[in-house]
Amino acid sequence: MQRLYDFIRRHPTGVDSFWAVFLLGLSGVSMVAEQPGHARERLLSVPIVLGLCTVVALRRRAPEKMLLLTVAMGIAQLVLDVAPGVADFAMLVIIFTVATVGERWASRLALVCSLGAAGLSQLRWPDEGSQGSWAQAVFVVVVMTVPFVLAWVLGDSMRTRRAYFDQLEERAARLEREREAQSKVAVAAERARIARELHDVVAHNVSVMVVQADGAAYVMDAAPDQARQALETISSTGRQALAEMRRLLGVLRTGDAPESGEYVPQPDVGQIEDLIERVRQTGLAVDFKIEGTPRPLPSGVELTAYRIVQEALTNTRKHGGPDAGASVRLVYFDDGLGLLVEDDGRGAAHELYEDGGADGAGHGMIGMRERVGMVGGTLDAGPRPGGGFRISALLPLKPGH
Repeated sequence: MQRLYDFIRRHPTGVDSFWAVFLLGLSGVSMVAEQPGHARERLLSVPIVLGLCTVVALRRRAPEKMLLLTVAMGIAQLVLDVAPGVADFAMLVIIFTVATVGERWASRLALVCSLGAAGLSQLRWPDEGSQGSWAQAVFVVVVMTVPFVLAWVLGDSMRTRRAYFDQLEERAARLEREREAQSKVAVAAERARIARELHDVVAHNVSVMVVQADGAAYVMDAAPDQARQALETISSTGRQALAEMRRLLGVLRTGDAPESGEYVPQPDVGQIEDLIERVRQTGLAVDFKIEGTPRPLPSGVELTAYRIVQEALTNTRKHGGPDAGASVRLVYFDDGLGLLVEDDGRGAAHELYEDGGADGAGHGMIGMRERVGMVGGTLDAGPRPGGGFRISALLPLKPGH
């Protein structure tokens, strides 16, 4: 049965042609059954019947043209005095078709014809039993008009329903396109985040390793213990950098299982103290204070705070000079987390600037501002009065606060 339905949907003109042949056969039988005295009427009705059967066969291929052909056949019946027959059923069919799929002007013309056809037929071929009784004549016209009007109403309702479903399909397609666009935006944002993470990992850890390597080479002969400690710091820092880079690159390998089963967790506020301790081992004096009551924070806020401190201390170590010192202060507010990182190095002329000078783009400060903006916070960075550099950030617990 499903194959039959599929065939009908794929060959609409063939199906209509079948019904046109069927209608032609019924019309032929009807004409043969008429009384012999109507030979002239039978002869004149042949082209009209053929025209109306053509309307049924081509109604979906050219509905507007078939409606005009139907009107022409109806006028020919009135002029040639060919009484309505079985073939006039095509008028109902074309009215329904035009109301469903035809142009609007054709649908309006079909409605007008529906309202006037029965009246014209009654005037041209009055019912002998209703002569002298206007009430009966009007009743006959109304009864004959109802099927035509119902055909038009049914067709127009199907047009409205199809338009509604087409609108739903178009809306679903538009939503699908929007989802694809949003997915692309999300992918781009994720790649940008990974790029910032990689910059932080490379800029900080490699900087620590370079400083420690230089120090180890300098004291290798004079202080072997210090050299050994520097090499251990290089080793641990390198392992940490590799672990973080493995985690970030693992995000890009979607569908691949991580080598160690799970990726390394993202840094948080609790690891800032470990970060500062590693920085102190490089020779940079860092004062660290926490104010307020520590409490769990959103993961985005914690990662942003860690990266800001990491970037700021990296800049100080790279550009603050040999005798520079730094201070880091975390302040827990009721509605957010405050960060203040200061140093007394050579100042903004080197740090602002040459952080980008290493790679020519200034990605450190740009990355900080992007991170803070992503969590809805504020960042203030600039030279301190009397020398050095200050970075101040306020990270709200919820974006927009």
